[in-house]
Amino acid sequence: MAERPEFAEFVAARSPVLLRTARLLTGDWASAEDLLQDALAACWRRWSRIEGNPEPYVHRVLVTTYLARRRRFWNREKPTGELPELAVDDASEQVVLQEQVETALRLLTPRQRAVIVLRYYEDLTEAETAKVLGISVGTVKSQASKALARLRVDASLTAEVS
Repeated sequence: MAERPEFAEFVAARSPVLLRTARLLTGDWASAEDLLQDALAACWRRWSRIEGNPEPYVHRVLVTTYLARRRRFWNREKPTGELPELAVDDASEQVVLQEQVETALRLLTPRQRAVIVLRYYEDLTEAETAKVLGISVGTVKSQASKALARLRVDASLTAEVS
């Protein structure tokens, strides 16, 4: 990275946000780290050709890399159905709610999940989301609408947290 100090600065500054996005897309930290590493490697090779703000380009590479992985017929790792017991601090209700939301996100199609993550977690506008995903603003709106409708009827999200 000695040749591209601006890339190193970008990675140092934006990795936490990009990792969070990757985590929300994949559903677990290990896959998110792998996804982010692959996306950043692809960006590094093209870094000198990126003009202006690199953030939308990197988000697009991250999402397209995620979608390409989801299209594969076989995944090397299979997630387990049982999570190990974790110690919960005072924010246990928030942890339960976050897990419920992430479980509900996994029920969405990959494209719907990408739209929801970029729109509501990354707080991108419809136009920015469309640009990152390479789709029209209308498609962003329709995918977001379908995803939100699906989330509204999810029983795990409508039940009250005790």
